[in-house]
Amino acid sequence: MSVAGLKKQFYKASQMVSEKVGGAEGTKLDEDFKDLERKADITSKAIVDVLARTTEYLQPNPASRAKLSMLNTMSKIRGQVKSTGYPQAEGVLGECMVRYGRDMGEDTNFGGALVEMGESMKRLAEVKDSLDIDVKQNFIDPFQTIVDKDLRDIQHQLKKLEGRRLDYDYKKKRQGKIPDEELRISLEKFHESKEAAEISMHNLLETDVEQVSQLTALVESQLQYHSQAVQVLEELSERMKDRLNNAQAQPRRKRMPKPVPSFDYSDTEPSNGGYSPTNIPPAYSSSAPSLPNRPSLRQKRQSTDQPCCKALYDFEPENEGELGFNEGDIITLTSQIDENWYEGMIRGQQGFFPCNYVEVIVPLPR
Repeated sequence: MSVAGLKKQFYKASQMVSEKVGGAEGTKLDEDFKDLERKADITSKAIVDVLARTTEYLQPNPASRAKLSMLNTMSKIRGQVKSTGYPQAEGVLGECMVRYGRDMGEDTNFGGALVEMGESMKRLAEVKDSLDIDVKQNFIDPFQTIVDKDLRDIQHQLKKLEGRRLDYDYKKKRQGKIPDEELRISLEKFHESKEAAEISMHNLLETDVEQVSQLTALVESQLQYHSQAVQVLEELSERMKDRLNNAQAQPRRKRMPKPVPSFDYSDTEPSNGGYSPTNIPPAYSSSAPSLPNRPSLRQKRQSTDQPCCKALYDFEPENEGELGFNEGDIITLTSQIDENWYEGMIRGQQGFFPCNYVEVIVPLPR
């Protein structure tokens, strides 16, 4: 730095100390300039803050934003053109749904529904990525240009103006000790900086048409995003309704519990001490085959007691007129409807039940 430059820095520092500590008054700027500066300051703060909040709106997770910024910086350092995209929450949720839906099996109602919804959520993530790109191109980049050029120029001119004001006030306070020509030059530079600052602030405030058009572009991008999102969700809603209707129309499968294995001590055949489990209860439709009944001791005795049978499995009535019972219950037989159905009574209730759910103890008279 030259000797003249060092002297100027000394003058400015001395004048600042005089004003801050000694209470000296500096040259006052006119009210028009102050009003212009106030408006430019508010506009500058609005642009910077709106830019930051727009980025948070598009990419709400601060940790993901920081990681994305770091990865993009590394890509630029390595010379890689492709940058990493922001992990949209819809896409993360969609990947989770698709993964578990395929693990369950797309042929199941729940698994298939998870896959369908997961694919739609991934489509929503793609729509959100498009919004991100549109807003960046049509709103963030133009506003960022204002920050990088116009606002930076305003700050530079105001800083330069403040420095020249301090220099002029110091020399004016020492008028007589400072050459008049140097004082005149200092005053001219002060007014020159003031004019440059006014022009830069005026230019910023006169670009409000461009700024409103950029806000309009932001609204258009949002409108397009929400329209596409509604379309995706409406299509998904229709598919979910169809899948729900199909699931409700399917008959519920009845769970048939396996009977507890038992020993038949009446069997005189040689045994090695093991046992054979009985079969699961058969369906009681008219086409279901009857279980072969092995003669028990009570059947061999041909008792003359009232006709009855023993329940081999639990039976829960599903239709009107059917008789429910539990495994091991003794049911009084009143008649045989056909080869597949008996009519009987238990605990004061009378109704029908399938033949292959019971073992006859005392047969009905022929």
